[in-house]
Amino acid sequence: MNDQELAILLNDLESDRVERKASISDRNIIRQAICAFANDLPNHQQPGVLFIGVNNDGTCANLSITDQLLLTLSDMRSDGNILPFPDLIVQKRTISGCELVVVIVEPSDAPPVRFNGRVWVRVGPRRATATQQEERRLAEKRRAKDLPFDILPLPSASLDDLDLDLFRRVYLPSSLAIDILEENERSIEQQLTSMRFATVEPQPKPTVLSVLVVGSDPRQFIPGAYIQFLRIDGSELTDPIRDQKEIGGSLPDLLRILDATLQAHISIATDITAQPIEMRQPDYPIVALQQLARNAVMHRIYENTYAPVRITWFNDRIEIQNPGGPFGQVTKQNFGQPGVTDYRNPHLAEAMKNLGYVQRFGVGIQLARKELQKNGNPPPEFVVEDAHLLVTLKKKP
Repeated sequence: MNDQELAILLNDLESDRVERKASISDRNIIRQAICAFANDLPNHQQPGVLFIGVNNDGTCANLSITDQLLLTLSDMRSDGNILPFPDLIVQKRTISGCELVVVIVEPSDAPPVRFNGRVWVRVGPRRATATQQEERRLAEKRRAKDLPFDILPLPSASLDDLDLDLFRRVYLPSSLAIDILEENERSIEQQLTSMRFATVEPQPKPTVLSVLVVGSDPRQFIPGAYIQFLRIDGSELTDPIRDQKEIGGSLPDLLRILDATLQAHISIATDITAQPIEMRQPDYPIVALQQLARNAVMHRIYENTYAPVRITWFNDRIEIQNPGGPFGQVTKQNFGQPGVTDYRNPHLAEAMKNLGYVQRFGVGIQLARKELQKNGNPPPEFVVEDAHLLVTLKKKP
């Protein structure tokens, strides 16, 4: 947006496409505003603009615009509080002689967008939590042609193929604010639609997301939706197999079994000579294994492939391979660099965060590196190809 367009919006005190804040002292209010603009309930199909450093009457607040301020606002896009991720631009601008920050928020292609489990919308000049009817209107706005694969409908599936008890008992409480859940009188179809687990139709169809997260048998519809685990007694694939599993099922079951399997194969050495107290050191830190394996489940490609995530545990190393190469702004050259991340399956990533398997987005590789270093393991090695990604972890010496 050019300066003239921004100046017009800045001075239009009646527009519901604009919010003005003198500072970012209340960051949750900022996030609510971003969420509301992303939902675009009035259907302007134009970006909403948040001016930081301006009073409510449009006068300049003379806020000091620092790099840290810009970074704090930019981080709101992907810190996991607003899901799915909003599309926003943060810029330092000078408009009518006032130095300020402009946050431009594009309407989401996959509403409703939530901040901490609540759907925020603009109702005229004010911001409010969406009603049941408003959420339905937002769901109906989704543009199927632009949707990521993980929320496309599966025509061959029906709601009977979902574990609705798991959805009610586990997923809803992890995804919605408690007070919203307590006053929720919606039908199961409306609840599924609101969470992008079903399409908005007279006969709702499950989406890829719902089958992956709460499907009774995800592999019936997405054949590659499992993890192949091999424990090799040696350093070559031709050596004897000590253990093998095909880990599948709904996302909570798959990740629970995966965690148990990884934990069961970790060896712990005891050192009673180095220090007065007994020291117990695992050959691999469980947190690093969890982060890298969960990343493989989250970032893999599920479309047009029957390949699973493969975890091959040798005596001297562990190899984790997932189908699908770099995506979006992530390339072979910048892969693994701090702050460089993108999401092939953004709504699956949201589900994993809701369920507690991801605490913060974009830090999995850095956390794995830190845990490996702390445990005394060499750093992970990555092979990034167009069709797959391989990470190798070396055993603690």
